[in-house]
Amino acid sequence: MNPAFRLSIAIPMHNEESVLPELLRRTRAVLDQIPGGPHEILFVDDGSSDRTFELLEDAVRQDPRIRAISLSRNFGHQAALTAALDHLTGDAAVVMDGDLQDTPEAIPQFVERYHQGFDVVYAQRIRRKEPWPLRFCYFVFYRMMAALSDVRLPLDSGDFGLMSRRVIDQVRRMPEHHRYLRGLRSWVGFRQTGIPVEREERHSGKSKYSLFRLLKLATDGIFAFSIVPIRAAALLGAAAIGVSMLYVLYALYYRFVLNRSPQGFTALIAAITFLSGVLLFFLGVIGEYVGRIYEETKGRPNYIVERVAGAFGNEKNESLAEMRRPQRSPEREPFR
Repeated sequence: MNPAFRLSIAIPMHNEESVLPELLRRTRAVLDQIPGGPHEILFVDDGSSDRTFELLEDAVRQDPRIRAISLSRNFGHQAALTAALDHLTGDAAVVMDGDLQDTPEAIPQFVERYHQGFDVVYAQRIRRKEPWPLRFCYFVFYRMMAALSDVRLPLDSGDFGLMSRRVIDQVRRMPEHHRYLRGLRSWVGFRQTGIPVEREERHSGKSKYSLFRLLKLATDGIFAFSIVPIRAAALLGAAAIGVSMLYVLYALYYRFVLNRSPQGFTALIAAITFLSGVLLFFLGVIGEYVGRIYEETKGRPNYIVERVAGAFGNEKNESLAEMRRPQRSPEREPFR
């Protein structure tokens, strides 16, 4: 084990005032057990409206291992994780949620696998303590995502996990706006392994992931790592053409062999209605891809930092600002 090993723990926060004291206590206790150092805990306050950042500033003054960033507004969970990855300084980083559903006590297992040579160590969630409809949706989504994606995505694994510095550097180079961190982590490659970790209940408060946000995260993952939805439109179109050709042959046989006019006004209306719905659905799918291309071409940053608390080097902040600044084409000389 490298005695100079430095670990960073990246935690996005949004209105977690009630959870923060217990989170700090348990996370600092875990860091005390890990050899090497100095380690750090990096919090990203994603536009909280309660006293979350004030409590973080108090924690920064009490413990030099803690640093905190406050974003100018709520940019979303994945954007907050991006901000954390941009600012952490350790040789490896553990990404976890701030609601204590990701247990800090699992971090030493991640570090042990890291020292065994793995660049990515992710938590495979078992025994989720959530309502059964939500557990069922998660079960279906992860398997559907694995089937659709061109990249091998591990089942039942969220963002909770460890990444080595070279994986972090590669993820930071990806400028895409609609980010799906667990997919980017798998896309990078290197040696990866999973550890079964029990998914706990929230310590307190309410989940900040509404049904709409969960659906948005799911679509971000599907559209970022699969073009199967567009291919499905072509396959369904080909199937519709095949069925229509069979119906034409049936109609010709019915008319010229049996000398009877084919019936089926109701079937015709049903077919037209069905195919119209299919067309509108896949127009929406194509619109999703086009809309995401539009979002990427605008070149806006994924987040904006409002305040920082802790020891952040000016040189590092300047380089990060330069990295996140949209690239503009050079001005052309006036025509003469």
